[in-house]
Amino acid sequence: MTSATLARATNDHATATYEVVVVGGGPAGLQAALTLGRMHRRVLLLDSGSYRNDPTPAMHNFLTHDGRAPADLRSLARAELTAYDTVEVRDAAATEVRRTGEAGFEVVADGETISTRLLLLATGVRDTLPDKPGLAGLFGTVAAHCPFCHGHEYAGLPVAVLGSHAHVGRLAAMLTPIASEVIVLTDGADLDEVGAAAVAGVGASVRPQRVSGFCPSSLGATVSFASGPDLEVGGVLVSTTFEQSAPFADQLGLSLLESGCVEVDAMGRTSLPGVFAAGDAAHTAVMPMPMSSVLMAAAAGQMAGASCVADLLARPAGTPPS
Repeated sequence: MTSATLARATNDHATATYEVVVVGGGPAGLQAALTLGRMHRRVLLLDSGSYRNDPTPAMHNFLTHDGRAPADLRSLARAELTAYDTVEVRDAAATEVRRTGEAGFEVVADGETISTRLLLLATGVRDTLPDKPGLAGLFGTVAAHCPFCHGHEYAGLPVAVLGSHAHVGRLAAMLTPIASEVIVLTDGADLDEVGAAAVAGVGASVRPQRVSGFCPSSLGATVSFASGPDLEVGGVLVSTTFEQSAPFADQLGLSLLESGCVEVDAMGRTSLPGVFAAGDAAHTAVMPMPMSSVLMAAAAGQMAGASCVADLLARPAGTPPS
């Protein structure tokens, strides 16, 4: 943004009406803002400064960005957005969103009420780890939840898979070509018949004792148990549960899926006309959960941004979304 445009935008904050407010400054929100900016739509991006991938030092499985720090990607994206005079970025956390009685929405951020015709939510989710001492300190480096994002970094090392859920066998199978050994930690639970057969079928071993904690080691991590010897591994794959990072889906009454994510169609449209969602916070009903990939989040942001343009073209200003 040029200095003149920035000054004008700053002076107009109290009365500004945007065509789209994008809430969330991760890859989905940044890409959505870029897509809208290239179509010369007046966009405000609100960035709280909190991101799902904060714990990890590097992204993976993203063409031309494999191994890049997430903060570096965000910095590059923000620099690119400065070329588009209709895009404004603010380091501010939205606290409330609401449908107005007229044609549009209001967003409250830093005590200011911002008007917009459309709203694009790219606020992501928060991961909840199993309650095991020491695990949180390893998450994002030695411990991870996505084999596509972190599996290669375990190459040639013994890897533990924590859990007894239905997907343990699949995770063990995915890691078998990568790890020197795969050990399933059932944490005192029993694998079902299908899971036990899948684990045995890929040659993974099982430690059934209850896990008492994790601590860093020279190899990666040492796992301690309620009984039996410690286990040293180079990596730990763990399934997380997650929840919306922001309360906006509830505030707007958006339809949610069983995963806890916002339901969107293939174009990123939510159940409320005029509201779009992208990134880890949302997915279509045909998917069991979001892909949890930086590249996929950015792609969803591009689609939602393009969908916003189509919506703006379909109705003149002042017309309620439908």
